[in-house]
Amino acid sequence: MKIVGITSCPAGLAHTPMAAKALEKAGDKLGYSVRIEQQGSMGQVHKLTTQEVAEADFVLLATDQKIVGEERFEGKKKIRVNISTCIKAPEAVLKKCVQAIN
Repeated sequence: MKIVGITSCPAGLAHTPMAAKALEKAGDKLGYSVRIEQQGSMGQVHKLTTQEVAEADFVLLATDQKIVGEERFEGKKKIRVNISTCIKAPEAVLKKCVQAIN
């Protein structure tokens, strides 16, 4: 399972990288390939490539706000989740997302 996503909070300084790290670590544990782009006051960090997006089974948007470049996910299954939930229970988030697309 290949998952790409974006984490973004209003400031982009704390929750954004915390959620990205938690999701990527949970993906490793569950055997999923998870690659997360971070958006915030620093701009786009670890920006997803066109190839990564094309190969992804779905896109996880861990944000409650507008993100930059959402149009690049056109035609992909997208799931939007609260960023705090991704920090608190990243494995559960990934499992529910995978269930939702299957």
